[in-house]
Amino acid sequence: MAERTAGNVGNAVHGFLRYLRRERNASPNTLSAYEDDLNQFLRFLTESSSGSPVSFREIDHHTLRLFLGSLVDKSFAKKSIARKVACLKSFFRYSLRSGLIPGNPALALASPKIPKRLPDYLGEDVMEALMNQPDRSTSIGLRDHAILELFYSTGIRLGELIRLNPDDVDLSGNTVKVVGKGNKSRIVPVGARAGSALRAYLAVRPDLMAGKGGSRADGALFVTARGYRVNPKGINRIMNKYIGAVSDIQKKSPHVLRHTFATHLLNRGADLRAVKEMLGHESLSTTQIYTHVSIDRLKRIYSQAHPKAS
Repeated sequence: MAERTAGNVGNAVHGFLRYLRRERNASPNTLSAYEDDLNQFLRFLTESSSGSPVSFREIDHHTLRLFLGSLVDKSFAKKSIARKVACLKSFFRYSLRSGLIPGNPALALASPKIPKRLPDYLGEDVMEALMNQPDRSTSIGLRDHAILELFYSTGIRLGELIRLNPDDVDLSGNTVKVVGKGNKSRIVPVGARAGSALRAYLAVRPDLMAGKGGSRADGALFVTARGYRVNPKGINRIMNKYIGAVSDIQKKSPHVLRHTFATHLLNRGADLRAVKEMLGHESLSTTQIYTHVSIDRLKRIYSQAHPKAS
């Protein structure tokens, strides 16, 4: 096999990202994060060789350890380093399968241990206040209200909401068809309040589409004020605005509403396996973190209410 230069590594990175997007249906956030991680790795390779070309075959386990060591020296958080390890492992598996390298240098790469942290979520009273934030006298306010209600009603991910088309929503059957990770589809129930919010939004959606480039987003359920399909940055901006108005939690993202959805269901006695299916989790162990949230809540109630708790 001929030697491949750092430039070829760059080509492999482009091919890998294309593979994630087209075949693995990776979320926009994952694609953006992995692209940043791999570009950082390419910069490290170039700097380590004083700008000279680097052979693909020169990247071994030691090279990867040096890269991760440089991140530790720069005080990167363990969670960030763990993601970069996962990214490198995935990239080199792809490179090996594609015949770009004779062996996988990331095979035995160890990830730093991250302390388990319970997910942030909002209380039921806070959720009530959140839903009252959008100005429903405007088309944008109705859209934002529908987005908030749908996130909370279904627990879907950011990328899943962005990819929704009007045909994916069955308001008569109170369900939504979602395409999740790995291009896997699932049907999720939609609550009555989310259904009402969607109907109100769909009635004004043509106003957002008309004469504002809407033809480019005819298939999109949620569109911008100019008629384009909504994007991750715009949705995160919406979440930051409305959640920030009712809560001082540090993270104000769509995932907070996903966590809230799961926590509230389990707090009210929902079956863990049913919640797993609605969230689109591959493994039950991923869903079980929300049982810890519920138990933590029960412990607080116990310590406050039981006469012999302390």
